[in-house]
Order: sequence, then structure tokens, then C-alpha cells
Amino acid sequence: MSPTPAPPAPPPVAVTGPGADAADLRGFGYEPELRRSIGSYASFAAGFSFVSILTTVFQLFAFGFSFGGPAFFWTWPLVFAGQFMVALTFAELAARYPISGCIYQWSRRLSNSAVGWFAGWVMIIAQTVTVAAAAIALQVVLPSIWSGFQLVGGDPSLTSPTGATNAVILGSILIGLTTLVNVIGVRLMAIINSTGVTLEIIGVVAVVVLLLVNAERGPAVVFDTGGTGSGFGYVGAFLVSALMAAYVVVGFDSAGELSEETRDPRHTAPRTILRALAASGIGGGLMLLVALMAAPSLTDGRLATEGLPYVLMSRLGETGGRILLIDVAIAVVVCTLAIQTAGSRMVFSMARDGVLPFSAALRKVSPRTGAPALPAIAVGVGAAAVLFVNIGQAALFTALTSVCIVMLYMAYALVTVPLLVRRLKGWPRGEDATATERGGRLFSLGKWGLAVNVLAVVYGIGMILNLGWPRQEVYDPTGEHWYLHYFSLLFVGGSLLVGALVYRRLRARTSTPQLLLPLAVVPEGEAA
Repeated sequence: MSPTPAPPAPPPVAVTGPGADAADLRGFGYEPELRRSIGSYASFAAGFSFVSILTTVFQLFAFGFSFGGPAFFWTWPLVFAGQFMVALTFAELAARYPISGCIYQWSRRLSNSAVGWFAGWVMIIAQTVTVAAAAIALQVVLPSIWSGFQLVGGDPSLTSPTGATNAVILGSILIGLTTLVNVIGVRLMAIINSTGVTLEIIGVVAVVVLLLVNAERGPAVVFDTGGTGSGFGYVGAFLVSALMAAYVVVGFDSAGELSEETRDPRHTAPRTILRALAASGIGGGLMLLVALMAAPSLTDGRLATEGLPYVLMSRLGETGGRILLIDVAIAVVVCTLAIQTAGSRMVFSMARDGVLPFSAALRKVSPRTGAPALPAIAVGVGAAAVLFVNIGQAALFTALTSVCIVMLYMAYALVTVPLLVRRLKGWPRGEDATATERGGRLFSLGKWGLAVNVLAVVYGIGMILNLGWPRQEVYDPTGEHWYLHYFSLLFVGGSLLVGALVYRRLRARTSTPQLLLPLAVVPEGEAA
């Protein structure tokens, strides 16, 4: 009689809790320093508030409509689908490498130290500029609520010199406040962020319902190009209008940036990355649709210049419109806060590895707050400096928004492309074995991983070209400044050149293993 076979071993069970999370981080070579106080909802809020559809759709609706007419709506689901492919790959990485400064950490582990360093460098610049671009959105909202917010007087439109100057003042005040919150600590940041996101979600639902009730036309409006072209002649206008959606649907990786402050990050971060993007995609698409259905006119020119505030004030009246615009202003605040927090964690993560100038100071964590104060201040000062360059220069605002998103897409590509190369070599076999031992069953794309990764890479590279293409109508609509026409190429090229000089100098002056070794070949846990 043959012996009864032993039952199969049960799958590893995740061991969670502060001690397990701390031990997991030590497995990557880092001592826990940041305060781990972020739960599932706060992690979701970090990603959702970075995307912040109330902030960015209100800020940029007029841009998309002016180039593509009502049919620009279709750029939204296309961009969302492409970014969801990116988010799926990020979710896999968040489960396997739950470390702050995730874009830098993922890239250097998938490729080598140089590629990883440039991914982090590009991301820091992108996040710093994006803080400034988000803070600018206050100008789109606050003067519409109360004229007293136009502190310098004159035309409040961003396209006017007085509007541009006032945007700098309002944005600088906001950045000062968000910097203070980040210095106080992650707990206060999480409370403000979660509260703001809750109000933002309520606001999105209210906008969709109220505009739908006041609709003047049916959903077939999204097939109207508004005289911007037809057939193949519409392709150019459609590609330009797609920049609006591309500007909005970024930042969902913020849940990964806060991994070291999140409880059970191997399981929490992947879910919240995908949920934040899905909620943003659905909510933003519905907002675009009902705004087009409820707009008083599609042809009077106001939708292309005043955007969604015009629709709200026209359809909901002064009181109802102002209430919702106050909610939009709250969304702008939490969006700026979330972006600055993510940027400060990127600076901290790289400084902890000793691969930034002044790393010794930037890596310090306050024992009282459990947060890195100086990186938050550095990002805030950098963002304010970007704002002050724009005083009285209305033409720079679109260029500023464009280049920060080009940089974000480039940083994403410095993760998805190395991941595709590694996947073709068999990833994630070894990483899955180690990570599963630590965290139990992890999020995985399984057999779909390669196809999703290829789509993420193709989409990302295509959108980088579309965003960075030197179009006069985007970067220099007045035709008065040749350098604005090529602003994206000049800014990106200059950032990479400065980065190369900084990297070369650091490499020459340091023997830090993180900067010199090709970390893709270092087994996980043996090098930080």
C-alpha cells in the first residue's frame, strides 16, 4: 500500500504590522526612519490628489477644447488606457520594491546606477515644476469666486500680464503653506490630503449630476469637431488637444513614493495606484462629457477661453457655481501638497543613497515628526523660483505645464523600458521568490505582463514625442518668442545636460556604491 502523499504546502502568508514592515525595509539595506502612519485610504488619496481631476480639468479644459472642439473628449479614454498600462507595470513594481522615491529605486534596480540616477533626477525636476504648475491653477479659480483675490488688479485671465503676475502671488502663498505642512509631518499631510480628496470626490459627483440635469444637448456632441478639421485633417488638431488629457493623467505613482510611510505597502500601494487612476479616469471622463452637454454655447468662444468655470457659473448660478469653485480651490491645495510631498520623498531617497549634492543634509529625518523637512523646503523653494520667472509672462504658463509633463513621461519611460528589457530576460522570477517570502502573494500581471509592458512603452514614447514636439500654437501662440517655440527641447536638453554634469562630478568625488555599481546585477537585499 503506497503511503498517503503529503498535502501541498500552503502559499506563504503575509506577515504584516510595523515590525514586519520595518524588517522588510531592512531587507533592502535601509533602516526605517520615516514614520509609517499612512493607511489604505490615505495612500489612495496621495495618488488621486496628484492627478486631481478637479484641479487639472478645470485648469486645462479650455486648452483641449480650443484645439480639438468637442471631439477632443476622445483623447481622454485613449490617454487613460495608455496610462493604465503604465500603472499596471508600476503596481507590479510597487509590490516588489516598496521603497520611497520609487521611480528612482525601480529604475536603478531594473537597469543600472546611471539610468536610475537620471530617472530620479528627471523626476525631481518634473515634480518641482509640477508643484508650480499646480499652484498656478488657483488663478483659474479664486478670482472667479471673489474679485478680491485678484490682488494686482486688472484682467484675471492667465493669458494677461496682470493675471500671470497674480497667479505667481497666489501660487507662492500656497507653496509656502504646503511646505509648512510637509515640515510639520506626514500625519498632518495625510489628514489634509484625505479630507481634501473626500471633498474633491463629492465635488466631482456634484459637478457631474448638476451639469447632467442642466444638459442642453445629448452625448453625441463628442463627435463634433467644432470646425477644427475632419477626416485625416483632424489628426493634427486631435494630437494637440490630447495634451490636455496627458497633462492631467499623471502622478498615480505617488502611492509608491510614500511606501516607507504606508502600512503593509507591498499590498496597499499596488491597489491604491490602480484605484487612484481608475477613479480619476472615470470621474474626469464624466466631467468632460457633461460639461460639453451643458455648455450654454459651443460656438461663442467662451468655452475655449474660460473653460469649466464659465459652464458652472452659467448653469448653476452665482451661489451654486461659487460653492463648487470653492471645492475646486480645495482640490488645488491638496494637489499641490501631494505633488510636493512626492517630490520631497524622491529627494530624500536619492540623498539617503548619497547621490545628490548636499546629501548629508537632505537625508536627515526629524526624530520628532518622522519626516524629511529639508527636501520639502528644497522642492518648495525650487517651485517658487519657477513661479517667479513667470511674473508678467503669460506666454510661459502653457510652456511650463507642457515641459513638466514631458519630464514626468520621460521618468516613467526610464522605468517601463528597463522593465521590458528585464522581462524579456525572465523577470520577475528571482524577485518574486524573495518578495513572496517577505510579503505573501503579490500583485502580478502573470502571462499578460509582457503585452502590457510593450503597450506601456509604446504609449509612453509616443506621448513624449507628442508632448515635446515644438508646436508654435502650443508653446508660442503669439509668435513673439522663438525660444518658447522650442521651449520643451531646450528645457529637457538643458535639464539632462546639467544632470550629466552633476552626475559626472558626483561620480568623480565619491566612492558610494549606490552611484558606482550596476545595481541590476546586485541581488536584492545586498545593496541599498
